[in-house]
Amino acid sequence: MKTSTDPRHKKRLARVFAMFAHSFSSPTIAEDITTLISNITKIDQAISQAAPGWPLKNINKIDLAILRVATDELLSSDTPPKVVIDEAVEIAKKYGAENSSSFINGVLGTILKNKEK
Repeated sequence: MKTSTDPRHKKRLARVFAMFAHSFSSPTIAEDITTLISNITKIDQAISQAAPGWPLKNINKIDLAILRVATDELLSSDTPPKVVIDEAVEIAKKYGAENSSSFINGVLGTILKNKEK
């Protein structure tokens, strides 16, 4: 059972916060997100394809940070997709807007389906 003290949860949350801070043109890049930043074009393309009605510039910055971190993990790790999506949804429930968790769940589900094709 995951808890807020789980080291994997803490690491994901730290990556979301670092990505959120980076979205405000932070001049320094946290070590946790250097690989994510190097793959940002691929990650943003996957998000754009999964949510064509939502240009990236119109997505809430915290939601976009959550999506980027989760998409990076979905596309480049062997972590079970259900775990990645569940963590992203839980973070969105805590830090996002009222409908953020549903939006993130839908986008990540579509990214997963596109990946499996």
